[in-house]
Amino acid sequence: MSVLVEKPQQAMQVEELKVESKGAFEAPEINAFGQTFRDYNNVESERQKSVEEFYRLNHISQSVDFVKKMREEYSKFNRTEMSIWECCELLNQVVDKSDPDLDEPQIQHLLQSAEAARKDYPNEDWLHLTCLIHDLGKVLCLPSFGELPQWAVVGDTFPVGCAFDESIVHHKYFKDNSDINNPAYKTKNGIYQEGCGLDKVLMSWGHDEYMYLVAKENGTTLPSAALFIIRFHSFYPMHKAGAYTHLMNEEDRKNLEWLKIFNKYDLYSKSKVRIDVDKVKPYYLSLIEKYFPAKLKW
Repeated sequence: MSVLVEKPQQAMQVEELKVESKGAFEAPEINAFGQTFRDYNNVESERQKSVEEFYRLNHISQSVDFVKKMREEYSKFNRTEMSIWECCELLNQVVDKSDPDLDEPQIQHLLQSAEAARKDYPNEDWLHLTCLIHDLGKVLCLPSFGELPQWAVVGDTFPVGCAFDESIVHHKYFKDNSDINNPAYKTKNGIYQEGCGLDKVLMSWGHDEYMYLVAKENGTTLPSAALFIIRFHSFYPMHKAGAYTHLMNEEDRKNLEWLKIFNKYDLYSKSKVRIDVDKVKPYYLSLIEKYFPAKLKW
């Protein structure tokens, strides 16, 4: 069987890829802790130990049944109604325990990402807004959104319903996942067909999937590339290791180019340099008004 996810309407087409700023954002070589990015092997670090425990729980628990249950529950959109900016401010309460590169409140990471993309692509305002909102689904950690454990909110994502690729960080912990012994889920394609398109694939549950569903439900006019970025920005096995590409279709491959561009700003903009929120807020409020309704159902 295949899992069907309705494809979003495309309100606009993004322009051909090109850097338009001479003063382009330059990715640093080290993260906010002075270490290499996405280093999951430094066992001497207490934070690294916490990250590994996070992935142990994540890999044990993210099953087909769990994902279906979460999608059904959170597709009711009955938690609250609020604006995009109100959600950005809520994120000040969240620190991502799965992230080995940053321990700052999330609002700063969102603005760091958005401002870095704005510097390189000044005319692609949809990309600036996508950087701002890509992590808003992390509100799932908060009590008013069910206070889900972080292993069900953050971290790298991957398809369920097919074999777990060995490129997934801390892959060894999948041995205790209930799906591992299900014959229907053990093959490379699993319940999917080769080339079916990622819109037909069930992804592990987390903030990516939730924000993607929220954006679609509330009729955003962001382009399909933006929705692709929101849904798959934590899908590192695909966009960093090249795994699961056999499930992609042509539209996925085109959108992947934008995701790789976005990833530079998502990952490498993490630093201790603070953004002046009051200074940039009017610009982002104008983008929110352009692409979203005033209030969204969450």
